[in-house]
Amino acid sequence: MDNVDARPGPPSGAQWTIAADGHEAVVVEVGGGLRTYRAGGLDYVDGYAEDEICVGGAGQVLMPWPNRIRDGRYTFGGATRQLHLSEPARHTALHGLVCWLPWQLVSKAADEVVVGCTLPAHPGYPWSLVLRTRWQVGTDGLRVTHQATNVSAEPAPFGLGVHPYLRLPDTAVEDLTVHLPARSRVLVDGRLLPIGAAKVAGSEYDFTTPRRIGATVLDTAFGDLERDSAGGSAARLSNPDGSVGVTVWADPSFGWWQLFSGDTLTGSRYRRSVAVEPMTCPPDAFRSGRDLIVLEPAETWQASWGIRPGTEAADPGTGHR
Repeated sequence: MDNVDARPGPPSGAQWTIAADGHEAVVVEVGGGLRTYRAGGLDYVDGYAEDEICVGGAGQVLMPWPNRIRDGRYTFGGATRQLHLSEPARHTALHGLVCWLPWQLVSKAADEVVVGCTLPAHPGYPWSLVLRTRWQVGTDGLRVTHQATNVSAEPAPFGLGVHPYLRLPDTAVEDLTVHLPARSRVLVDGRLLPIGAAKVAGSEYDFTTPRRIGATVLDTAFGDLERDSAGGSAARLSNPDGSVGVTVWADPSFGWWQLFSGDTLTGSRYRRSVAVEPMTCPPDAFRSGRDLIVLEPAETWQASWGIRPGTEAADPGTGHR
């Protein structure tokens, strides 16, 4: 029997560092997510240390669904399925199935890394997906491209989200200015599950023009986006005088955004940063079918998003100025 190397390693597994043009990111083996991202010596992503377990979903990739599924139960293709309740307190299945799976190194260069994971079929999700993520850094910041291929014999339901926490130096959450051109928000019950929608105009959730977060508590999905000419969208954070900012952009595949101000996190992470989460579908999409992607057998789906620091907003859908 082979010997096992029992020496302790990082809780997030292997660490892959990429760097170029003053930008640097660390991608991890566990979950294939983003642990850190900095540019010009500033940390724009509120990640976690190498010796820590990922907290609050920081930097995780959420597949094959983002957000919550009510009671972990859904019907697709005429069959009802029951998922493991990964959020027992709310009796929901939260953030997909790959957050804690090991991802393998596919290729590595100085400025990019490609990682992959095969999601095996199981009773709650009886489809197998081959997943790939390309993480790149360069002059325009961080660019991320996801692929999902259905290697099953039947169509598979699918959605994707990502969970980076953004912060700006010396700026508290309440002092951050947010610009998110979304005209509606999802109304939720006490379990944070959707029960309706409301227009944001004139409310504390109206970020269609830049406004300060203040005391607003955010764990909110936004839709009905104002898109650019290419169909993309973007969310932007800036400090009070506008001298420092960061944009999260997403291509047309992403029709929803979640903002989370960290109010349910504990200790030093309480309201320390804001999760800015592009999503392809709203919460509970496996049950509602709203913007649910259906991957046909052998079909490959692809989408991109990214983070761009600076005082100028990125062009949604490209990430360029």
